[in-house]
Amino acid sequence: MELRKVQRTNSGTFFVSLPKDWAERVGLDKGMVLAVLETSDGRLCLDPQYDAERKPLSVTIRPTPYLDREIVGKYLLGYDVIRVEVKNRISPHERALIKHASRRLVGLEIVEEDYARIVLQCLLEPAAFPPEKILRREYNIAAGMHRDAVSAFLEGDVHLAKNVIARDDEVNRLYFLLVRILRTIIQNPNLGEKLEIRSIDCLDCRMCASLVETIGDRAVEIACKALLLKALKISKEVSKLMNKFHSMVFKAQEKALKAFFGHTVVLAEEVRNERAKMESMLHDIEAAMKQSEEVVPLILAVASSMYRIFGHCVDIADLVMPKEL
Repeated sequence: MELRKVQRTNSGTFFVSLPKDWAERVGLDKGMVLAVLETSDGRLCLDPQYDAERKPLSVTIRPTPYLDREIVGKYLLGYDVIRVEVKNRISPHERALIKHASRRLVGLEIVEEDYARIVLQCLLEPAAFPPEKILRREYNIAAGMHRDAVSAFLEGDVHLAKNVIARDDEVNRLYFLLVRILRTIIQNPNLGEKLEIRSIDCLDCRMCASLVETIGDRAVEIACKALLLKALKISKEVSKLMNKFHSMVFKAQEKALKAFFGHTVVLAEEVRNERAKMESMLHDIEAAMKQSEEVVPLILAVASSMYRIFGHCVDIADLVMPKEL
């Protein structure tokens, strides 16, 4: 960091000199125009290439046993063009991994393909995807999965359970997209100003999105237990308690997300204060176990998954801060 002394002309204009090394490195010269942008936190950003078209970031990778994960990693880091190249020929297995990875990621398409090279390109414009909009969409899907998974378990609906499991892919796609957008914002303050999100808020948004994605994973756990239940029956007493417990957890989940989006501390505190009620309800379910030995572990596992969802809601509530004026 360099410290520069602010100076002032007789007419009242403030000015400060620019570091010579930086000016030469970015190609500044006398008479050139430099864009000055004020951020929402009062800082000034200097942009010598404000009118230059953004060059796409590209990377070339070689196939490894973790090829699909490498592609996902490059996507999350903001690369626009990902080239997979080999010396001889891309194997059918490697080709399948590449295509599977592209289907998992929003906007990533195969634009070139031959025997030794596959080129993937992200066709998204980051400015068209506000983080809050993506997060809301991710939550809506995860919330629907949570609701339907419990219904599938209590009603023995195998088709609904399979549908819940299938929806998890879309939650993951939106989560990966959000991570990519947030990382792009952190690297490009101008984009953050355009989307009205500060770099410091990106961390909380990322953490909330991760917790929402985990809620989706818990819903999948419940749906998998519904598939294992098969023809086994749950008693009316336990079913009633499970429905009540689910209703409590789901309301806490809705409150937590509403508090996060609205910066409402009062709602966040209401979620935090419901832990004792949730624990009491969980104990009531455990005490009501008068089922066959095959059913009891499944019921307890589902109740545990719901309680963990409540824990994720508390974590989301912990992220809530009062909105700054």
